[in-house]
Amino acid sequence: MKPVIEVEHLNLSQNGNFVLEDINLTIREHEFHAIIGPNGGGKTTLLKVILGLIRPDSGMVRVMDGTPDEMRSHLGYVPQFRTFDFQFPISVQDMVVSGRLGRLKGPFRRFTHEDTDAADEAMETMQITHLKNLPIHDISGGERQRAIIARALAGKPSVLLLDEPTVYVDGPTAVRFYDILSQLRESITIVLVTHDISALSPDVTHISCVNRRLFTHGDNQITDDMLAGAYPCPVELIAHGVPHRVITEHDNRVFGGRK
Repeated sequence: MKPVIEVEHLNLSQNGNFVLEDINLTIREHEFHAIIGPNGGGKTTLLKVILGLIRPDSGMVRVMDGTPDEMRSHLGYVPQFRTFDFQFPISVQDMVVSGRLGRLKGPFRRFTHEDTDAADEAMETMQITHLKNLPIHDISGGERQRAIIARALAGKPSVLLLDEPTVYVDGPTAVRFYDILSQLRESITIVLVTHDISALSPDVTHISCVNRRLFTHGDNQITDDMLAGAYPCPVELIAHGVPHRVITEHDNRVFGGRK
């Protein structure tokens, strides 16, 4: 498959400390690529670099044979849930069609039938057409999350990037949400960031682990060495309500000068 995102030897520092160090990552067409790692490990920052919202100190980012700025219209971005003001008095349909704003042209910048059709298609894909006329503040958290994603899909992206999309939804809603993403992968590439390892869908095709550096094996397995490199302490998952250790006890290692 053709690469749609390529990151080579990327470095980014803030206040004299590395946030991302020597990141090398290739994401190809129709992958469902999960980027996992602890809070503060640089996952969201990496997404913003790919989007062109943050400039790296060095290294290269290529999006579909262009720069992030040149190809931004091909990227759909769903930021973290808490960045939205759901008390704003708009309907679900108004919110979704606003995903077409970047495509409006001319001095009056009015939405066309093409824009409303794209919004309708996105709402149908996310199974929220029946909610289109409701105020955004009157629907549930899971329904709002689907509306946010529909907004991104309305722009007809080639790549959909999602930042912690299941943080504020319950288990059954998350399962339904991942089912929809798995269907979307037939037409677009999906890149999902999460700190919650236990929430990952079996339909994820590739997993990368980020904690300043990137740990990956090019497949969908979470391995002991990935977790040991990215997490400074033992990691446990919950299965049927019972925690079980997925990596062994290990000493906190010096990582970038920090313990």
